Amino acid sequence: MRLLLITLALLAATFPMQAQAQMVLPLPTTAPGAESIDIGTSTNEIAITSDFRGADLTVFGTLSNVDNYLLAIGQYDVVVTLEGPPTVATVRRKERLFGIWMNRAAMSFERVPESYSLASTRELEQITAPQNLADLGVGIPYLPLTPIGYFGNAANLGEFRESYRRLKLSGGLYQGDPSGVRFVSANLFKATLKLPANIPDGVHVVHAYLFKSSKFIAERELPLRVIKTGIEQSITDAAHENGFAYGFLATLMAVITGWTASIVFRKD
Repeated sequence: MRLLLITLALLAATFPMQAQAQMVLPLPTTAPGAESIDIGTSTNEIAITSDFRGADLTVFGTLSNVDNYLLAIGQYDVVVTLEGPPTVATVRRKERLFGIWMNRAAMSFERVPESYSLASTRELEQITAPQNLADLGVGIPYLPLTPIGYFGNAANLGEFRESYRRLKLSGGLYQGDPSGVRFVSANLFKATLKLPANIPDGVHVVHAYLFKSSKFIAERELPLRVIKTGIEQSITDAAHENGFAYGFLATLMAVITGWTASIVFRKD
């Protein structure tokens, strides 16, 4: 009996120690030797001046542990995106009422990027299936536009989503280049992303997606800050930090400008 009690005590002391050791040891997130992707840019901050007319952002990246044969026959694809700061976007629909065009319906989408630039090795639909693109939220047609509140029937939702994309594309804030990524060596690629002239300031995120034989296998991201400099930034800071004084000065300048114009162009 004494021997049995000693054995039970040893077992009770041994099992908790083993359980604790299993919780401490980290589990590998990727299998050894799996393909991976890394990216980098020449700068982590872009300054926007008053004469900014748009620019190109170059992103360099490397692939590791790839199959050279599959790479040579084009079985690896890379998609690089630059997503602007997330915001709430509202789309309004105008209708004619008693001869006057008025806003009759509206829909807001949560956390959509203010700007979106994309570059890829080829057309997205040739890289992988549309459902995979939708799951990843990669590509202008596949961005997750989630409505806020009640949106009625599905037809209205689809109409407002298409209107939002059309407005962004026409304004130059959303754009894509299906040949914007090219391999410059066996494992090194170069991506060129377009920065529109009206790019918003704030923290943008560069995403790089790696596909192998139409399957998504790896992703990397990198923050990129866009800031305004000069008088534009001073005006923006004044508007946000002291809204009342900014509004008063703007109104005063408008009154003075209108009064001056009335005197200059007055007909005696």
